[in-house]
Amino acid sequence: MSPPSKGSAKNAGKKPNGKPATPQRTLVQLDDISIRYRGPTLLDGVSARIHQGDRIGLLGRNGAGKTTLMKIIEGCVHADSGARIITPKVNIARLIQEVPDDVTGSVREVILNSDHPGQAGAAAGSRDDDPESYWRWENVVDKTITQMSLDPDAVFESMSSGMKRRVLLASAIAAGPDILLLDEPTNHLDIESIGWLENFLSKWNGTFVFITHDRRFLQNLATRIWEIDRGRLFDWTCDYPTFLLRKQQAIEAEEKQNALFDKKLAEEEAWIRQGIKARRTRNEGRVRALKAMRLERSDRRAKVGKAKLNFGSGERSGALVAELEDVRFRYADDQPELIGDFSTQIMRGDRVGILGPNGAGKSTLLRLILGKLEPTAGTIRQGTRLNVAYFDQLRESLDPEASVADNVGEGGDRIQIGDTSKHIYGYLQDFLFTPERARSPVKFLSGGERNRALLAKLMTRPANLLVLDEPTNDLDYETLELLEEQLLAFDGTVLLVSHDREFLNNVVSSVIEVADGNAREYFGGYDDYLRVRNESQAATSGHGTASGSAAGAKPIGSNRSAAKKATTRETAAGESTTAATSVKPARKLSFKEKSELEALPGRIETLEADIAALHQAMADPAYFQNPDADFSADRKLLAALHEELDAAYAKWEELEG
Repeated sequence: MSPPSKGSAKNAGKKPNGKPATPQRTLVQLDDISIRYRGPTLLDGVSARIHQGDRIGLLGRNGAGKTTLMKIIEGCVHADSGARIITPKVNIARLIQEVPDDVTGSVREVILNSDHPGQAGAAAGSRDDDPESYWRWENVVDKTITQMSLDPDAVFESMSSGMKRRVLLASAIAAGPDILLLDEPTNHLDIESIGWLENFLSKWNGTFVFITHDRRFLQNLATRIWEIDRGRLFDWTCDYPTFLLRKQQAIEAEEKQNALFDKKLAEEEAWIRQGIKARRTRNEGRVRALKAMRLERSDRRAKVGKAKLNFGSGERSGALVAELEDVRFRYADDQPELIGDFSTQIMRGDRVGILGPNGAGKSTLLRLILGKLEPTAGTIRQGTRLNVAYFDQLRESLDPEASVADNVGEGGDRIQIGDTSKHIYGYLQDFLFTPERARSPVKFLSGGERNRALLAKLMTRPANLLVLDEPTNDLDYETLELLEEQLLAFDGTVLLVSHDREFLNNVVSSVIEVADGNAREYFGGYDDYLRVRNESQAATSGHGTASGSAAGAKPIGSNRSAAKKATTRETAAGESTTAATSVKPARKLSFKEKSELEALPGRIETLEADIAALHQAMADPAYFQNPDADFSADRKLLAALHEELDAAYAKWEELEG
């Protein structure tokens, strides 16, 4: 591949018009860095420079060496060869990917006792050695706590993962680093916290390098893109949207160049097999050239392929997936209510995004919809013929002590995918697991690899309802895009909990926000939800009412009883009942249509009951001892019932629309 520049940013010293730019101070320089653990060289001859004021987004596939490169920049890992040159008095701080388990105390104590370079003699033990330096350090810490909206007396151990990461970031910022290294800073953060962090970093005057799989975060912050690809570091000296265009062009150019090279090599190989017929000196030169081509071809590292994701569709579900009526839920009488007076309908084919702060009740709402929890009040009705595939946030369905192959294949050598049987190792190669990696225990996998292993396990089971709880954590951007494509092509229903704003925008058709014990519904993706919510808040603060807040609210999956349900939901959320005025009034029905509409709910319940009874009868092993004629008749009856049920739902939507 031949991107605009490799390693030390050849184009970094020029403006877009080609004129020399103002020289930037170099803070860190890497010269010909190489490091290898096992397998191919992780970083092979990497050269790069970090300039003052840079905001560098570091990209690469899972396991490409991004965190290793950060550790080399920080100085806690030493390369096998090459040089790391750091400008004198340049301080570097790194926010690690995981929250340490051994950090305790109040927020102020945690930051005061942190140990970063550049703390101006700030360690807690320096109180007696240098009281004046310690006093200055206390002032810096207090100012940082205020700047980052933290409670200095809050107990660190009792905080959410997102707030803990904010404290650790404050600890790094207080150290006054010249370069801040951020490894997956948005992990475990809810959307509100991600927005806060994004806003904070956009206003921060320092230099930072960050690894993230949140494409919106990357697009809004990065002014330079570094990419690790097959051991090499490419500096694209552009923002993320421009990088995507240039990357695609570079891939196409590389494929064309490799195809021409391979064609020439094949011609030379054919020539050598025919024997040397011309003069010896000319042939010796051609033989030497062939040897060089063979060597070049052997040194070429193949591009890492894409995971082959394919959600298998199970039997088609009923038109209704779930219906919630006036549902309330709390875990105990002395605990706050997580879901309050919530009603909705989820229909076959809906793609519903669920978002809200950490701990607000998103996973609880999922479990209620699936019937795994009983509501405190209200009713929940599940549809018929639901085959559920559940992607859990904590990856609890994976045994950490077992290998990837045993987890996915459940101990077997072969796996059934639809009508095809595949060997477990061949199947796992579709998810970028080499046989050696497939034999590794799950506990040794990276976060992205665990996600791919769980996706591989899910895709062995035909499903018509996908429930995905934070599926995007740690996935590289190429796998994210492929997952989006598969979800859009999936002909079943999708329930998705995610804090990835771009992922929500690209996949879902409606959003449920869970916050402060209430739930609200909105048409469209994340941007649509944000626009309507902001308009609602502006109307509330400006006029004391939320009369425009229902503009994006809807009963999920349909327009049934739109005015009534919009009013109910917005009222439950503490907003004015005048919200219903923004909903388009239903057309006037004739007497016959009114009678038909009133009869439809009972007819639909009867049809669904008949279908469920027939399914139960056909599931009995003794059923197949019946004559073939009975079996054929029942199948025709089942198909006819399904057609009648679909027609009833369609008529219901027509009359209520």
